[in-house]
This record gives sequence, C-alpha cells and structure tokens, in this order.
Amino acid sequence: MTIKTPAEQNLLQRIASTKKTAWSPVVEKSTGSVLTSKFSGIPLLDKNEHWPRCGHCQKEMQLFLQLNSGELPQEARQVFGSGILQVFYCINDEQECEIECEAYFPFAKSTLLRILNPANIVTKTLQVSPVADAFEEKVIVAWQASDDYPNSEELEELGIQLDEAEAEQLYEQNYPKVGDKLLGWPAWVQGIEYPQCPDCGDNMKYIFQIDSEDNLDYMFGDTGCAHITQCEKHPDRLTIAWACF
Repeated sequence: MTIKTPAEQNLLQRIASTKKTAWSPVVEKSTGSVLTSKFSGIPLLDKNEHWPRCGHCQKEMQLFLQLNSGELPQEARQVFGSGILQVFYCINDEQECEIECEAYFPFAKSTLLRILNPANIVTKTLQVSPVADAFEEKVIVAWQASDDYPNSEELEELGIQLDEAEAEQLYEQNYPKVGDKLLGWPAWVQGIEYPQCPDCGDNMKYIFQIDSEDNLDYMFGDTGCAHITQCEKHPDRLTIAWACF
C-alpha cells in the first residue's frame, strides 16, 4: 500500500465529499454461461434472434461486455436496474465501421447496448461465436473496490477549485482511476462528455468504463477510453462513447 504524503492526504480530505467507490473487475480466461458477467464470449440471446449485427456492414458485432445485475457488488446491484446489460461494438476494419459510423460519439449505428430480462428469454444455444476474430472470453469472477475521485475539471463544476499543483497531485495519485471499472468517476480524456438523452435531453449517468487494452484486446483510437452511460428517466437509453489523446 502506497503511503500518502501530508499534502496528498490534505487534498483528499478537502475533496472527501466527492469520494465514490470504483469496482475493478477480476477476471479469469474461461468459458462462462450465457448469463454470467464477462468480456466477450457467448452472450444471452433469444432463440428467435440473430446475433446482433452492425448497422453499417451488417456483420456480427463483438460482445465487448455483459453484466448480470445479480453478480454486481451489493452496493452497485441496481446501478442500471435489474437484468443483463450487453454492449456490442463493431470493429470491422475492412469497411471502417468505427470511422464511418463515428462510433466515438454516442448512439452510433455500429454499436448496440441493451438490458435483457432473463425471465423473458428462451435461450439460444451456441457453441462458437459467429464473430470474425472474436476476442478471448474473460469471465468476471470478483470485484475489487477502491476509492475514486473526479478530475480537476469535474471538481470545478462541483464547486471545488484546485490550483495547478493540486490538480497535478490528483493526477499523479491516479484519480480518477484508469482501466476497466464499474462506477467511480469517469477518467475523461478530452474533458467532461456526459451524453444527453435523446428523449429528455438530460445528461446520462455513467455506469462503466472500458479502457484501451485492459481486459479487451482493443484500443480506442490512440489509447482512448470508453464510457457506458444510461438515462435515469429512460433506462432503455444506453450508449457507449469514447475519446482519445
């Protein structure tokens, strides 16, 4: 455990009101059931549906993430409601779906995010993913909690002004936390970018962060970072968006 200097301790005490818990996934390279939380692999699908396809190239999209609300930490169990959250994302380079669909912006047609109720699903049986060059499956077997704090820009919006030295100090302590994580604070790359719900216009709440080349063998642009968000008033409105350096 890293021992914090008095200055670091004073800074964290000053911004203590903004502290949140971030949950980092602990994974195993194994094959899990279609109901389990995972990166890649075979997701829960209804027997009458096809594997979700890209709206641009019409090919099967990669399963980036599946989260079963019943397997989340108790404190985060209802973060997106109940059921199974799925994130599909097309990485077809031949037809440049990410570029053509501007997938760094929210609600791109080369992505699909949804929440399924397993009780309403007659499960489709698949032994092999139909996705070309599908990523290796990694099952989430546990969650590791850690404290998290917003960056200096977000702190300023919350009414806490940091000077340059304090902002650098916060960054050097790795706040907000980088890497894949559930909740905590988003590690924005190019400023605060909460998407707006297309139904009500409200800022959408942050749920999960997928960082470049952490648990997925994928890089968003130039070492970018992606964020999954949801509208609190319209929970079926979910999206993924990212920014890079």
